[in-house]
Amino acid sequence: MILYSALALVFGLGLLVWSADRFIDGAAATARNMGMSPLLIGMTIISIGTSAPEILVSGIASLEGNPGLAVGNAIGSNIANIALVLGITALVAPLPINMKLMKKEIPLLLGVTLIAGAVMLDGELSLMDSFILVGCLVLSLLWLFKGDGEGEFDHPEDIPQMESKKAWFWLVVGLLLLIASSRILVWGAVNIAQHFGVSDLVIGLTIVAIGTSLPELAASVASALKNHHEIALGNVVGSNIFNLLAVLPVPGFFATTVLESDVMSRDYPIMAGITFLLAALIILMRKKGRISRGEGGLLAAIYAGYLYLIYLSTLA
Repeated sequence: MILYSALALVFGLGLLVWSADRFIDGAAATARNMGMSPLLIGMTIISIGTSAPEILVSGIASLEGNPGLAVGNAIGSNIANIALVLGITALVAPLPINMKLMKKEIPLLLGVTLIAGAVMLDGELSLMDSFILVGCLVLSLLWLFKGDGEGEFDHPEDIPQMESKKAWFWLVVGLLLLIASSRILVWGAVNIAQHFGVSDLVIGLTIVAIGTSLPELAASVASALKNHHEIALGNVVGSNIFNLLAVLPVPGFFATTVLESDVMSRDYPIMAGITFLLAALIILMRKKGRISRGEGGLLAAIYAGYLYLIYLSTLA
C-alpha cells in the first residue's frame, strides 16, 4: 500500500507540474486571442496560474477532509520558495536585486504576511478569514496593476501564440488534468502520512511544499546557469503573495479549520521571520546590487534547520 501511495505522490506531482504549464499556456494564449494586453495577462493569468497547483491541491485536500495539508502547503511553499529556491539559486550565481521590488512587492509581501498571521492568531481559519485574505488579493492586484498600468510586461515571450482551438483545448485539458493530478497527489500524501503516523500538516509542509516548489527551483537554477536569473527574486515574491492570499484561504471556504498548534508556534513564525530576513537582505545588499553566495548559503542552511526541526517534532 505504501509503495502505491509513494508512486501516486510522485506521479501526481509530475502530472500536476506538467498540466499546470499546459493550463497556463492555454489560458494565456486564449486571453491574447481575445485581445487582452500582454501586461494584464502577465499580472493576472500567468501570476495566478503559477499558483494553480497549490490552489487545487489545497481545494482537493480540504474537500476530502484534510485541511492541515492545505495549510501546510501554503506556509511550507513560502518557506521553501525563499530558503530553498532563492538559497540554492544564489549559491549557483549571485541574484541581482531589482530595486522596483523594494517599492511595491516587498512591502506588499511583508504586509500580507502580517495580515495572514493576524487572521490565524485565534487558532482558526474561518469563512470570514478567507474572505478577508481574498479581498486583500483583489486589492493587491488592483494596486499593482494601477502602478504598472502604463508599463510593459517584462517577459511577453512567456505568452505563447496558439490558434484558438488549440488554446481552448489546452485550457480545458490542462484544467481537468490539474484536478485529476491534485486528487492523486492528495490521496498519496494522506496515505503516507497515515502510514508513518505523522499529521497532514507535516506532509503539506514538507513533501507537497517541496514538490510544488521544485519546478520553480529547476527554472531558477537553469536561468542562473544561463545568466538570466534576474527574474528569480520577483517570481518568488509574487508566488509567496499569491500563496498567502489565494492558497491559504481555501480551507476556510469549505469549513472553519482549527489549526494545529505547531502552525502558530513553529511554522508561521519561521515563515514570517524568513520573509523579513529576505527584506532585510535586499535592503542591506542594495549597494552591492545582489544577494551573494554567502546569503544564499544562509538561506539554505535555515531551510535545512527547519526540516530538522520538523523531524524532531515527529519524534515527540
